[in-house]
Formats: sequence, structure tokens, C-alpha cells
Amino acid sequence: MVTFEYALDTVMQLPQFEREDLIEIIRKRQIEQWRQETANYYNELKEEIKKGNLKSMTADEAIKELHDYLDSEE
Repeated sequence: MVTFEYALDTVMQLPQFEREDLIEIIRKRQIEQWRQETANYYNELKEEIKKGNLKSMTADEAIKELHDYLDSEE
């Protein structure tokens, strides 16, 4: 298994311009992964709404529901 320290040491052996390229590639991949996870989550929520397991609500309704939940926990 590759450790963080080993990976960091390996990357630091690259020339500076290649390290900068690597940073940019990782940043773009992280963004793409976040987008994909967000899209998957959104699609799951849409399916749950279609099944009737969740209901749409306004932000005010959601905040009130959250406050009610938190108040009931005390």
C-alpha cells in the first residue's frame, strides 16, 4: 500500500512544472468526482420523491422541520 508520505516524496522528485501539471489534473478530477457524486445524489432523491418516500418542500418548511426535530431531541 502506498502511504501519503511515500506519494508526497515521489511527487516532490518531479520537476516543478510537472508537479504543477499534476496538481491541476488532481484538482480537475476532484471537481469531476464531486459533480458526479452530486448528480448521483440528486438522481437518488428524484427517485425517492417519485416513490413517495420524500416530499418536496420550501426552504422555510425544511428549516421548521429541522427545528422541530432538534427540539424533540432535547
